Amino acid sequence: MERVVCLIIGYVFGLFQTAVLYGKMKGVDIRSVGSKNAGTTNTLRVMGAKAGLVVLLGDMFKCIFAIIVTYFIFGRSNPDYRYFYMIYTAAGAVLGHDFPFFLKFKGGKGIACTAGYIISMGWKFVLVGLIAFFGPFNITHFVSLSSLCLYTCFFAQYVIFGQMGLLGNLPQSALNEMYVIVALLTALAFYQHRANIKKLISGTERKTYISKKNKVD
Repeated sequence: MERVVCLIIGYVFGLFQTAVLYGKMKGVDIRSVGSKNAGTTNTLRVMGAKAGLVVLLGDMFKCIFAIIVTYFIFGRSNPDYRYFYMIYTAAGAVLGHDFPFFLKFKGGKGIACTAGYIISMGWKFVLVGLIAFFGPFNITHFVSLSSLCLYTCFFAQYVIFGQMGLLGNLPQSALNEMYVIVALLTALAFYQHRANIKKLISGTERKTYISKKNKVD
């Protein structure tokens, strides 16, 4: 029952489409310009760094807030399962972000939302996440490649920390369940970036820059 509640709460928070709402405030339908993706990267390219930062923070904090809610409902009274409830909440938030029912299930790609989850996991995950993302990004300026590196490293770190006993005093069966969910989220991230992967392979993927103007389709 706790799993379902965490998923639902996460999904509801994930429905807050920061890019769409911010774009409407500025008279821009973010889903009809650029890559037509309702996420941070497209917002950055189309509307500039300030807009990209607003969307990034909005998408991160909606996942963080969802995790806080489920922590007070379940985690505080059962601290050993805190990370267990967190992964289900984060999964719901990513699904709500990627597949909002009121937008015909067409949202973003879930990376900024996942970043909020990583922040909730603590500074060790944040440190590895920063290196995993900005290392490739500073070299290639491909957000898609950097995002997939982030997810891959997060999955690996998650399993390693779990086996080291750093994700709570949980039975192996619960840890395995959590690993499966993170693996599915990683697979979803790759699926959501399938068009980008094809462009990376063909050499046609677009680069993104934070400090200078980006080209827009």
